[in-house]
Amino acid sequence: QVRLVESGGGLVQAGGSLRLSCAASGRTFSSYAMTWFRQAPGKERQLVAAISGSGVITYYTDSVKGRFTISRDNAKNTVYLRMNSLGPEDTAVYYCAADRSWSIAKTAMAEFWGQGTQVTVSS
Repeated sequence: QVRLVESGGGLVQAGGSLRLSCAASGRTFSSYAMTWFRQAPGKERQLVAAISGSGVITYYTDSVKGRFTISRDNAKNTVYLRMNSLGPEDTAVYYCAADRSWSIAKTAMAEFWGQGTQVTVSS
């Protein structure tokens, strides 16, 4: 029902910034909470940020608070993750996910997932 496609990943120097985008298909985009996860090699998939369907409520994991900003443009069916002050510890594959449930969207059991986009931060 919902197809998610991430873009915007790449190679960046430490201290730099990237903006990831996740474009969604479907006409009920605003009904879905959207989340960003990341997974580094050998590590568990980690929740990074979440945003409610309206965009009013947001969540960030402690390690990215003050550096990352999640936002959405429901008219464009797109969610964004602006990442500032990047360090090598942020290197991972970043995935967006969607679920009608706020609580489920924040877990690995979210209903819909994108293919992931690689973010590599060099030192």
